[in-house]
Amino acid sequence: MRFANVGWMLFAFALVIASLVQPPAPLPQPGQNRPGAPAPQHQPGQTRPSPGAPATGQTAPAPQLVSKADFTRLLVAAAVERPKHEVTYDPGYVGINYPGGDVPANAGVCSDEIIRVYRAAGVDLQKEVHEDMVRDLTAYPLSRWKQKRPDRNIDHRRVPNLMVFFSRHGEDLPVSSRAEDYLPGDLVTWDLGNGAVHIGMVVDQKAVLTGRNMIVHNIGAGPKMEDVLFDWKVTGHYRYYGPRPAARTTGGSFR
Repeated sequence: MRFANVGWMLFAFALVIASLVQPPAPLPQPGQNRPGAPAPQHQPGQTRPSPGAPATGQTAPAPQLVSKADFTRLLVAAAVERPKHEVTYDPGYVGINYPGGDVPANAGVCSDEIIRVYRAAGVDLQKEVHEDMVRDLTAYPLSRWKQKRPDRNIDHRRVPNLMVFFSRHGEDLPVSSRAEDYLPGDLVTWDLGNGAVHIGMVVDQKAVLTGRNMIVHNIGAGPKMEDVLFDWKVTGHYRYYGPRPAARTTGGSFR
């Protein structure tokens, strides 16, 4: 009997040792359920998170807003890139698509450079000018070309029409003899004499000799970036950031 009691004691002691050696089960991490516990139920009035939704405490990304400064940077970058293109000066009338139409990429005049710069920034001047002319045809100098109705193939390519459009829908700024008044992204028009007019865009590249912001334009030899701000009589100075946010079909809205 004494040996039997000793056997039971040894067996119990072995069980205690085994329980001490076995590692404890890992504790569940925050947000995890214990094994075998039921999944948490959504209470009435709570919204079930959708796949890909931001975690609690994180802010969902807001809709993209484009500031005037950001839009100007887009314009200037597109303008600075234009002199890399080979373009033959060709003022001929060309039938083009609408909207988003353009003359052949290797052809064009000064206004086509402005059109292409704005289109690179998400603004279609062909569409904007045409729609404005349809709304108020009398605001535009159509008699200059003996024209009685809008022509979406050519109207936006004519500098006098662009001058009217920019003054109506952009900022019509004073003409100044101070170079510092002309900022990157500004539009400048000139009178070349004998009824010829010209347009270009101010960029953020400085001329070495004068320190002035240079102009991207095409006066006959293709798109160039040159220090020509005061080479001709300045007749217009504008800033245009595109149509109002509610009317924009591409890009973001302005802050």
